Amino acid sequence: MTAMKTPGPAGPATPAPGRALLLEGIHHSAIEALESAGFAVETLPGALEPDDLQDALAGVTVLGIRSRTRLDADCLRESDDLTAVGCFCIGTNHVDLDAAATRGVPVFNSPFGNTRSVAELTLAEIVLLHRRVVDRSTELHRGEWRKSASGCREVRGRTLGIVGYGHIGSQLSVLAEGLGMQVLFHDVAHRLPLGNAFAVGSLDELLERSDVVSLHVPATPLTEGMIGPAAFGRMRPGAILVNNARGSLVDLDAAAEALRSGRLGGIAVDVYPSEPESNGPGFSCPLSGVPGAILTPHIGGSTEEAQETIARDVAEKLLRFVLGGSSRGAVNVPEVDLPRRVEGRHRILHFHRNVPGVLGRMHTMLAARGINIHAEYLQSDFERSYVILDVDASDAAMVQADLASIPETLRVRLIC
Repeated sequence: MTAMKTPGPAGPATPAPGRALLLEGIHHSAIEALESAGFAVETLPGALEPDDLQDALAGVTVLGIRSRTRLDADCLRESDDLTAVGCFCIGTNHVDLDAAATRGVPVFNSPFGNTRSVAELTLAEIVLLHRRVVDRSTELHRGEWRKSASGCREVRGRTLGIVGYGHIGSQLSVLAEGLGMQVLFHDVAHRLPLGNAFAVGSLDELLERSDVVSLHVPATPLTEGMIGPAAFGRMRPGAILVNNARGSLVDLDAAAEALRSGRLGGIAVDVYPSEPESNGPGFSCPLSGVPGAILTPHIGGSTEEAQETIARDVAEKLLRFVLGGSSRGAVNVPEVDLPRRVEGRHRILHFHRNVPGVLGRMHTMLAARGINIHAEYLQSDFERSYVILDVDASDAAMVQADLASIPETLRVRLIC
């Protein structure tokens, strides 16, 4: 199989699959998947600074990164060979998604690959906070023996309130019920309760009825600062809060005050409003050193199992796009998918600005060369469109040049 692409309306064609660059110690299962498809894979254990990344991307078809690499518009603008980006993590805010889409470069991630890992960590922290285990451990490391049952509780019979009943929240619900907890949840979308979980009508009601509140919602303008002084005032005295979701959800100054005053019985935090770019000393936040607080460095999804799941998921999405044109699972371009390409036909992958007449001009150009269209699928967003066409085999270079000449073309690639 040979593929040709143009980085812009009139760029040079290069063979594919091509080269893949994987940064930040991506799990070896992704390397195996890409190599088995014919990629030459280069790996680096850490992230690269923007200038170094720009140099490293020369001749690279597929880039794989995790959360520390910053892929900005300048770097994308100079990376003519780059065809797709895989974020081997949950978020994609470290990539300029609009700049990538403008160049016809889809960005893929794995939004649910660490679901089980986050749910397990959350449940463990709930148990540890109820038993005051971290405080006792810290004291014993200092040489202080403090054996006491004061303030320590079983989780059985306690009420867990889950804010956001999606993939992680619903799985936590099942695990918590297995330990005998009663589960309430609140979500802005209608969700089917699992087990004996019960939906409540508002966040305020959930806060008032829960012994433990666990957050599992995305970062949006509506969720920013959703747990602040007013929310702590509504929570039951001595209740526990867990935030393994997003750093913008909780007012940490208010949380520290609630913990010191005894209003809050304990807190576990894995995400922060500002997080270091690299490992090392110097981190602090308002909860640092406050008894009753479990602080972890954004490790909710950091398990071998989660990393393998994410690696396989993102690698599969990258291969489906590079080898077949499927953009299903992309976060920045319209999602288009077609069945496996029939041998003896070309597949045209065309990104263009979403304005009237482009598809008609494509049809006219193909018809002028006597090329029949066997299958076609188009999807658009407000700014861009992506169309896949399966056509008769023909002179690929001429077809590509014709389609690249359309002024609205962002990128055209042929799989031959």
